[in-house]
Amino acid sequence: MELLRLNQIGKIEGNRKILDNINLLIESFSRTALIGETGSGKSTLMKIMAGLVQPLSGEAIFEEKRIEGPNEVLIPGHKKIGYLSQHFELLNNYRVEELLDMANKMEQHEADEIYQLCKIEHLLKRKTNAISGGERQRIALARVLVGNPKLLLLDEPFTNLDLSNNKIINGIINELCESKKTTVVLVSHDPANILSWADQIIVLQEGQMIQTGSPEEIYFNPVNAYTAGLLGDYNYIEQDSRLRTPLNLPANRLYFRTEEFTTVEKENNSACATIEKKLFYGNHYKLKLNIAGTSLDIMVPRTSVSVGQEIAITFNRQYN
Repeated sequence: MELLRLNQIGKIEGNRKILDNINLLIESFSRTALIGETGSGKSTLMKIMAGLVQPLSGEAIFEEKRIEGPNEVLIPGHKKIGYLSQHFELLNNYRVEELLDMANKMEQHEADEIYQLCKIEHLLKRKTNAISGGERQRIALARVLVGNPKLLLLDEPFTNLDLSNNKIINGIINELCESKKTTVVLVSHDPANILSWADQIIVLQEGQMIQTGSPEEIYFNPVNAYTAGLLGDYNYIEQDSRLRTPLNLPANRLYFRTEEFTTVEKENNSACATIEKKLFYGNHYKLKLNIAGTSLDIMVPRTSVSVGQEIAITFNRQYN
């Protein structure tokens, strides 16, 4: 069921086109990730969805009604859309419970469930100037959630978080989607936070929506090098590359992930390679290979191979 639709959204600041003819559909209970380099228009698009920025052209439709922008209303923002900015602020010298009470539109038992979900029950009596960065992030998220939004917009919710707090915020977002059936649109630069989470990924480049699809489609079939690079390491292999025949690579692809290749005993559909570098990444190694003058990066499990050694590799078609 359609919840939010953007029709031909455009935005210009000065002489720069921030957004160019964006058309987008967000279904109820869906999980959508927006990705793109800094300056690609992600945050501006999120603010237009929230009714916090006025588009120059086009319209945003929420529950079949146009969202009015700040040029049209006294207090900008849609009451059923929650927006958490990456630059959120908490008023100093307030108790946490006071800030949350100001935003609360729920019954108290429902709000208590949110505080428990966000792991902030023990912080309610503290002053906002006496809490850590990760705690502040969880409080800011809880403040948005007790507003009881139908659509939650999260702009870089993992920014400046250590691994422990990143895991906590990830868990909160997953629980919101799975148990609370909250519709979420999320901006993140970290593939680990979106590939296993999103239903659809939308790629923005210089204000244009250049690709949309499932995480698998975007990851393995990026439309260009820009999209490929946003989601991790890749190899660009031209159509006339000498690697295509021995590895039997699919003709319809130019971009290949490092884990799509594997080491094998020399056989048909394999190529001989010399290891030029071996880089340790914890649970795997990256091997930088030379194959008859052509460079290729592959990711392999922990292995005893060494720099200078000759190996055989093949294309792992299970990823295709």
